Amino acid sequence: MADRFPPAAELTTSGRPVLIPNEIECSILSSVDLECDEIPSFPLLKSGIIILTTHRIVWISDSTNSAVAVPLAAVNHILSSKKGIKSMFASPRVRFQVSVPYGGSSRSAVITIVIRGKGDHEVFVSKFWENWRARAWENDDNSKDSSSSSASGPSSTGSGGLYSSEGTVRMVGVAGILRKEQEMWENTDKSLQEAFQDLNALMSKAKEMVMLAEKMRQKLLASTNSHSGSTNDDEVASKEEIQDWLLSVGIISPVTKESAGALYHQQLSRQLADFVRTPLDIAGGMISLIDIYCLFNRARGTELISPDDLLQACLLWEKIDVPVMIRKFDSGVMVIQSKSYSDDEVFARIRTLVTKPDALQFGVSASDAARTLGIAPAMAKEHLLTAESKGLLCRDVSPEGFRFYINLFPEINSEDLYLVKDYTVYASWIKATIGNSN
Repeated sequence: MADRFPPAAELTTSGRPVLIPNEIECSILSSVDLECDEIPSFPLLKSGIIILTTHRIVWISDSTNSAVAVPLAAVNHILSSKKGIKSMFASPRVRFQVSVPYGGSSRSAVITIVIRGKGDHEVFVSKFWENWRARAWENDDNSKDSSSSSASGPSSTGSGGLYSSEGTVRMVGVAGILRKEQEMWENTDKSLQEAFQDLNALMSKAKEMVMLAEKMRQKLLASTNSHSGSTNDDEVASKEEIQDWLLSVGIISPVTKESAGALYHQQLSRQLADFVRTPLDIAGGMISLIDIYCLFNRARGTELISPDDLLQACLLWEKIDVPVMIRKFDSGVMVIQSKSYSDDEVFARIRTLVTKPDALQFGVSASDAARTLGIAPAMAKEHLLTAESKGLLCRDVSPEGFRFYINLFPEINSEDLYLVKDYTVYASWIKATIGNSN
């Protein structure tokens, strides 16, 4: 009995494939079928998106949030296409032979890629041959073997007593742990110094630096979670600053026009939706389009995008199922926010802020609201203006800027201006004003 082939591939919330370590996207085509008559359990894969990477061929369904992947390591041979008069009018086809698990052993089968879209299939075939011959997955296996052997080296000599093979005294206990940590950070510092010596060294070590930054970020997160009760504010702020910097070090496989072709804006939109999730969490659920443009381009390195490309990618979110959206305020300011972001919740927090005794008398500024909401002052001002348009606030314009107050007019009786009901905001405002004047 044949095992399931091809295996399922994991997708992000925006429908992009979750890349394995060191995997890079190379070519993307739309309206592609995968066919195999030799495998009875081969699923019906029609009219999907196919993504060629350095390690896999990933097929993503257009209708359902599902995907399968054919590892390039399973490919035995890429068959040459037959050229003739009939092939000139038919959809381009790419046939390759794979090894399929079958009853504890393996058997060969031929899979056909039918390209029905308008993408450049010749570029796809060329990249296919190039990636298959490069065999990047073997380099990953070799690096894993070398790292495991280096990791097992000290442990194998651990039974050798107090002295190491070099004749030096082996550090054990707490001192040994501290020594090991110090050596690790010294190696890290050495790698960073080597990487930044010149531009060529930086380019050659770019992938290593991204992986190192990700490991440091994960360690910071684990350290923050395990010592959350014992760290002071300065340490927390320092760790958050380092973490924010590490998050923007780079995207390992940015979507480009060369690799995505006609699907460039669609795939860019999905990759952007995955990227903005962490900045949105840090910014409190909303961030300006300008800030995202800077962060995203910094993460893409040399593969910069234009403001128009970013805007088109954001506008495509309405057509695909992603957890983020673009929003335009009445003032014209454009922001990106999570779909779970609730204006009602923000208005409730603003109401709590403006009904405090000091705020009842002196009002609040955008900076005051920014500290309460945990967002940038520019975003806080937009929320205050929106709350004013909803009738929650009133605005006072002065040379010092805008001050916002709770709207008391709905609680004032036009027929009896001196009638004050107990336990109302109007009554609280009177008490705050009288108490301050005394």
